[in-house]
Amino acid sequence: MTQELSTGINRRALLGAFAATAIVAAPTFSNAAGFLRGSGDIRRIRMYSGRTGERIDMIYWIEGKYIKDAIKEVNYFMRDWRTDSVKKIDLRTIDIMSAAHNLMEVREPYMLLSGYRSAKTNALLRRRSRRVAKNSLHIKGQAADLRMSSRSVSQIARAAKACQGGGVGKYSRSNFVHMDCGVVRTWGG
Repeated sequence: MTQELSTGINRRALLGAFAATAIVAAPTFSNAAGFLRGSGDIRRIRMYSGRTGERIDMIYWIEGKYIKDAIKEVNYFMRDWRTDSVKKIDLRTIDIMSAAHNLMEVREPYMLLSGYRSAKTNALLRRRSRRVAKNSLHIKGQAADLRMSSRSVSQIARAAKACQGGGVGKYSRSNFVHMDCGVVRTWGG
């Protein structure tokens, strides 16, 4: 039996309408893309790196299309700074980061702590900390570790979780949030 909402519309019909809207608005990637619709047919990413001193603030998607040169710059920006190796970052991860940023309604850029990691870098970090996954999604270009000075770890994680686009890890002691486009899951405190 389907529950009726106060307007007389049943829940199944309402969910179907939302699903159809999401498919039309963002036919290719994660649920995070649905949160980007309110930004007007554009998607933007803002980040800086304390490691390299680089900054990025760019529109990477307009009217249903990713901008090839912008994505290339994002890939380079999110490179493994230890080895200077670049990998294509999964577009779903970029969308999750952008959607979470929009939900927080801030202009401050993310501070990128870690984007792509080479297998060599990941192994180095695993030797230093048991919290680094052996088969980390960072190696596949599908994850980012981020922080902001104006938002708490809990606030950033809450925005990322709302996207329902992948994994969200809270690292409160280290002051960062992990976002990835893998299976939807959460961890940390």
